[in-house]
Amino acid sequence: MEYITAVSSMADAIYSILHTTIKTVYPKYYSKEVADFFCRHHSKEHILDGIAAGNMGVLAGEGIIYGTGCFDNNHITGVYVLPCYQGKGCGSHIMDCLEAEIGKKYDKAVLDASLPGVLLYEHRGYKTVGHGFYELENDARLVYEIMEKFL
Repeated sequence: MEYITAVSSMADAIYSILHTTIKTVYPKYYSKEVADFFCRHHSKEHILDGIAAGNMGVLAGEGIIYGTGCFDNNHITGVYVLPCYQGKGCGSHIMDCLEAEIGKKYDKAVLDASLPGVLLYEHRGYKTVGHGFYELENDARLVYEIMEKFL
């Protein structure tokens, strides 16, 4: 497996990873409205913007893209791994690469952790420094942890 910078020809594969993961994992933690919110947020346009900024990468090997990660300055904005590859070190590998890149310019990484990711981040040394939420339709609420780690 190798973590490489994403290019525009990978946008469909990244879209598939994001939406497959959200639709499979998020309903175990959140309401349908929250999962739908994340799917809308991760549109193809949003993905192409991340690729164009040079801040999005993919974990790939043997012609398969397993996962994706993205950052903006010192903020990790997303880490997603296909459900069938979760628990095999893919998310940790992506995090290693994101933290190394962020560490070139910053001494701290920050992220907004969805409920499914909190344990991964805690195991990596991230500490919760706050809580956030968005009000969504049908009185649904997206809750998340604001976390940081000194690199």
